[in-house]
Amino acid sequence: MTDHAKPSGRVLVIAGSDSGAGAGIQADIKTVMALGGYATTAVTALTAQNTEGVIGVQAVPPAFVADQIRVVVRDIGADCWKSGMLCDDAVVEAVAETYDDVGAGVPLVVDPVMFAKGGHSLLDAGALDVLKQILIPRAAMVTPNVPEAELLVDTPVRSQDDMARVAEQILEFGCQAVLLKGGHLQGPIVSDLLCTADGVEVYEAARIQTNQTHGTGCTLASAIATGLAQGLAVTDAVTRGRAYLREAILSAKMLGHGHGPLNHAHTIVPFEVDA
Repeated sequence: MTDHAKPSGRVLVIAGSDSGAGAGIQADIKTVMALGGYATTAVTALTAQNTEGVIGVQAVPPAFVADQIRVVVRDIGADCWKSGMLCDDAVVEAVAETYDDVGAGVPLVVDPVMFAKGGHSLLDAGALDVLKQILIPRAAMVTPNVPEAELLVDTPVRSQDDMARVAEQILEFGCQAVLLKGGHLQGPIVSDLLCTADGVEVYEAARIQTNQTHGTGCTLASAIATGLAQGLAVTDAVTRGRAYLREAILSAKMLGHGHGPLNHAHTIVPFEVDA
């Protein structure tokens, strides 16, 4: 029997399914695998969507979301949890309760997914307060974009100074770190801010002019979760995750008629068979 090495970093992804496979749990799985980890999943919702938008959503019962988590953790285990689309307050509560039961002490990355790329709502309005009160305080890192951050603290964000103030406010919810992504702000430079108890660190890069941006938030959060699962420090996980995401955007193939998917496989060398 061959002695296979175990993958480095088990990431439990709790998120919705994207039938176009550019975002959601499909993007999460691709990202974790591309960075050498192993992804397990708990599906929170099914979506009918493509690069042009979301047509419909079917939520998974909260108790079944919890069942998926429990059976995976009991058998395979997890070195990091990552949450994405959680739909409603009952699912948020189920994830928080299950985390306390079988995941406490394992880092949790919360990507507070609220909207699809085309603007379709992916989180009920009533779930926002529950997310703030019971899940974000359990997180090792929260990764909102600007519109999500504005809703979390009910404050407009128009500049890098605004980003820093809002990130600090989100940190006060009880999480250990906030990565506030600035791609929605205008300008040739995109700035992301990492806020921790040690202060604020700014990451900057030239904006890439492209429509191949579907799933960027899911991808970055899962890349960071993989790094944490593999034992990287927070700053190293963020640095590697941003570099992976940037190359996935730059090397993306032109698919679909709307916001196209990334090239999650850019780290993977195809297997060649001798003729």
